Amino acid sequence: MTDTQPRVSKSTLAYDWIHRRITAREFGPGYRLVLGDIARELDMSVVPVREAIRRLEAEGLVTFEHNVGARVALVDQSEYVFAMQTLGVVEGAATGLAAPHLTEEDLLRAEEVNQRLTALLDHFDPHQFTRVNQEFHAVLFERCENPHLLDLVHRGWTRLSGLRDSTFDFVPDRSRESVKEHADIIRLIRDGADPLEVELAARNHRWRTVNAYLARPHHE
Repeated sequence: MTDTQPRVSKSTLAYDWIHRRITAREFGPGYRLVLGDIARELDMSVVPVREAIRRLEAEGLVTFEHNVGARVALVDQSEYVFAMQTLGVVEGAATGLAAPHLTEEDLLRAEEVNQRLTALLDHFDPHQFTRVNQEFHAVLFERCENPHLLDLVHRGWTRLSGLRDSTFDFVPDRSRESVKEHADIIRLIRDGADPLEVELAARNHRWRTVNAYLARPHHE
């Protein structure tokens, strides 16, 4: 008996596989789609994967940049910038308020996390760096005794994760400066700096990342 079921092309299989992960936000905005990695995952050549990427690009779900490659399409850039600026304000305030309550054990923990970030620099994975970076900041701001402010910080981080998979994917050079600024913030807190000074340091740290993002050569 002849099989009358139409065969699904490999490019369609690749399209469906990528599309599901984009809509489920497993591949968030800005996520880099590496053709070779996807082809190996699906046990096929890169040709059907490339065809799938072109189809997704035509639908506006994927963008392609010369010398960068394919990425999941980004939301409006201004939304991201506003979210980062807002997080800088509320996270800075939470860090400043938390500073007097941070113990030496907390600061040692922050230094340990920052050392992990430093170790990631040589074999840079922007997504892992972002996860550990959030862990670093949480050590400093979670001691804030204002639950409303903490809620705003948590909401800000959640919103950012929905807007960009990782800022450091776009400005990888910013990661080295970020690690150094972390050490400066820890030093301020350990030296008993005024909470307002700590707040401004934390806010400016976040805003420098925004500025680096805006200054990059290619804008979405």
